[in-house]
Amino acid sequence: MHDENSSASIRVMALHALAYCERLFYLEEVEEIRVADEAVWAGRRMHVELEEPEEITNLTLESEAFGIRGRLDAVRRRDGTAYPIEHKRGRCRRGDDGSALAWDSDELQATAYALLLEEHLGAPVTEARIRYHHDNVTVCVPIGDAQRASVRDAIARARELATHSMRPPVTPHEGRCTRCSLAPVCLPEESRFAAGSLAANDPSAAATKPIRLFPADTERRSLHVLTHGARVGRSGETLVITARDAPKKTVVGIREVSDVVLHGFAQITTQALRSCAAADVPVHLVTTSGAFVGSFAAQSGGVQRRIRQYRALTDDATALMLARRLIVAKVQMQIQHLLRGSRGKADVRSAIDGKLGDLRAAVRGASHATTTEALMGHEGHGARAYFGGVAELVVPEAGATMRPRGRSKHPPLDRFNALLSFAYSLLYRDVLSATLRVGLEPAFGLLHRPRSAAYPLVLDLMELFRVSIVDMAVLGAVNRRTFGESTDFVVTGRQVWLSDDGRRKLIDVYERRKHQEYRHPLLGYTLSYARMIELEARLLEKEWSGEAGLFATFRIR
Repeated sequence: MHDENSSASIRVMALHALAYCERLFYLEEVEEIRVADEAVWAGRRMHVELEEPEEITNLTLESEAFGIRGRLDAVRRRDGTAYPIEHKRGRCRRGDDGSALAWDSDELQATAYALLLEEHLGAPVTEARIRYHHDNVTVCVPIGDAQRASVRDAIARARELATHSMRPPVTPHEGRCTRCSLAPVCLPEESRFAAGSLAANDPSAAATKPIRLFPADTERRSLHVLTHGARVGRSGETLVITARDAPKKTVVGIREVSDVVLHGFAQITTQALRSCAAADVPVHLVTTSGAFVGSFAAQSGGVQRRIRQYRALTDDATALMLARRLIVAKVQMQIQHLLRGSRGKADVRSAIDGKLGDLRAAVRGASHATTTEALMGHEGHGARAYFGGVAELVVPEAGATMRPRGRSKHPPLDRFNALLSFAYSLLYRDVLSATLRVGLEPAFGLLHRPRSAAYPLVLDLMELFRVSIVDMAVLGAVNRRTFGESTDFVVTGRQVWLSDDGRRKLIDVYERRKHQEYRHPLLGYTLSYARMIELEARLLEKEWSGEAGLFATFRIR
């Protein structure tokens, strides 16, 4: 359903969602976000497996008069009168006397189907039935004036909500959220937590931590294709990777893949691209050095998300407030990284003491910056101190060539910076995927400005995860002597690049780090870093959707 076409028919299932939770309706029908979780797939399997030959099944009807459309599970006749039957996997509602009753949302859905059937047959339909398979009971719903009015009211409310650019508030019925497939998008527990924190005027004052309503980690994994000339094709529901000289093909189920990363001159077929788009699997192209080239992803709907983002970030005060939060979080994590790395090492702590002082000064300055330019200045001063401190954390056993000489980017001038630059490119790709998944406009940032192929909003969000995902992982790998000085690097003049083996090793280090789990210090639950990236993107969106306060509260301890 689209704002510009108020005459478009409404799905009966959308009315069911509306009665269950207006926010669920808005997310699915207005912003066009739908997530098929295990309960949804199980419901679909149940409908396929139903065997009742005396019924008319899967009858699709549409009413121009009511402006609704839907597919009826089944139709039966009794004493010459037809009635619809709706099948539900779950339990029925119980009355005070224990009698079986229909849930309000199910009754509304069944009534809407009855009105469709009535118009189709040109004869009165006086009842509908709902079969609750968990309880093995059937509930009869009489179709009277009150039920008909409830459908008309729901249709009117649905059309009204479709004109709004702001989401409705989360439902007051908290129990419904635990069973909702869109809880990872809506984040209702976090919204309630943020509201309690704001009411107390202290984010740490809320007594009850939110319940995590989505998996701690994603089951899908990134598919990196590094071999020069390798080809990604499709076969059924799988992606098939064929290398030029390799006798054996690699086959991966497309629903096991979070995104496809084509390094260098690897290729992909149009059939595979179509399958990736259908499965919401973005495809990223990067150079052999890790530089971002471009991405292919299915077009996301829901212009309302971009309207809210535009309205917020064109307000300089809002953008600066969020940018301050972002940079303060980044510099505080840089401080914590240096403190952790020097713990129990008096000589190292003495060597970085001045740099820690500079970083603390950067935090104070960033906290009170009144312009973006001033904020970036404090961030830059802190970065110089930080990378000088990181060099002191490299153990002598790693070798002098693995010790960084400050931060060099384009190109990297030492081995440590070669590792950082490539790993940052991997992080960029993951943050971009999360940004696209959330439905934000990556080209419209709050701190960075367009100056290259890189998206400003992605660069913004990266600041929260450079230390935790990349810097700590790279330093740990270097100190464990994971990389060989000569085998994993290529030196051309003053420039240093990763060899093919070096890239493979670093990708393995990065991907393992990305799926490590960490407890969010404010929200209190544990997530993988991969999930944490998506969470922060969604919390950023909440900043301009009436549920502010939780973005950039992530910290390492």
